[in-house]
Amino acid sequence: MKSDKSKSKKPEILGLNRRKFIAAAGAAGVVAATPLFFTRNVRAANWPERPITAVIMYGAGGGTDVLIRSLTSEMARIAGWEINVINKPGAVGGVATRFMLNKPEDGYWWMGAANYNKFVRIMGHSDSKAWEDWQYFQAANSLASWSVRTDSPYQTFEDVIAAAKANPGKISISTSGTGGLWQELALIVSEAAGVKLKYVPYKGGKAASLAGLQGEVDIAGGGVHEHVELLKAGKLRNLQQTGPEDITIDGVGTLRSVGNMLPSLKPLLPLSGIYNIALRRNTPLDILDKIQPVFAEAVKSETFQGILKSKHFQEDIRFGQDADRRAAQVEAVTAKTFWNTKDQIGKEVKSLDELGLPDPDSFDKWWPPQGYKPRMG
Repeated sequence: MKSDKSKSKKPEILGLNRRKFIAAAGAAGVVAATPLFFTRNVRAANWPERPITAVIMYGAGGGTDVLIRSLTSEMARIAGWEINVINKPGAVGGVATRFMLNKPEDGYWWMGAANYNKFVRIMGHSDSKAWEDWQYFQAANSLASWSVRTDSPYQTFEDVIAAAKANPGKISISTSGTGGLWQELALIVSEAAGVKLKYVPYKGGKAASLAGLQGEVDIAGGGVHEHVELLKAGKLRNLQQTGPEDITIDGVGTLRSVGNMLPSLKPLLPLSGIYNIALRRNTPLDILDKIQPVFAEAVKSETFQGILKSKHFQEDIRFGQDADRRAAQVEAVTAKTFWNTKDQIGKEVKSLDELGLPDPDSFDKWWPPQGYKPRMG
């Protein structure tokens, strides 16, 4: 990891460098003032001295909850840290975001996040910018899934599309929240298919999956990882998943790639969720430097890799400037998608211009934005 050059310079105090200042302070009998300039580094060196709290932005049992709990458990095992995990779902991450923004930037508060928290600005829940207010550690991706009860009249994806064309806005699909990931990916698929669906929000992916299982909606929206056990149990039948290729699962059979039914989507695949741990941007760099190698080792651990494999997640590790860039890019894509389909969102959304973001097609020319300051390499 590259160091923060701004932190590596010796501080100038009234025109004196650090060494001269200490000497002058000692001669004046004010050595007691010296800790003011070293408190931060000493604190980082001894960190953590108490338990860390990870605040997951979605409900228990969903994909974000499963992955973050596993990841933080592995980090605690590797480093010997104590990490407590709590859930604060609501407003597609807005509740957890507002909670975290009121916590100190001392490394003891982490956000168990998904998708670089890209929805909160678009939906007006917070003005927090991912690449300005947070430092992200990305672990993995997940694929979206549409599934139905085994007694559903819809046997295939094509059946659903035909019914939706005959009954615009009548075929219902569950989502993990209004303006959340599974609604976004469902919007992209339905727009490509030329249909409109009825989106029914729930608090998290697990609740959305159960809504489909219980017949509250026609289609259970969510992730492959949230549906796989219900598919294996013969309680749900998969219609499509948003990976670039078909997936074969023992005891289930083949989950068809949506690209096979909608070729126009192939260049966009995979359409996926993203799982991260986030700390406040101004957390001392020495603490961030301690977290990064532990995080990477936890992602590579046998336990975490086993969860990725069993739930059909894909490993995708990103830190620092790479994570900052990805955060801005996915927010731009989502903002454009929601603006183009705002009549189906059910709530007000902000435009690319309001958010200060470029059209995704010109993102490479825009990044990095004016005033961007990376903290990690």
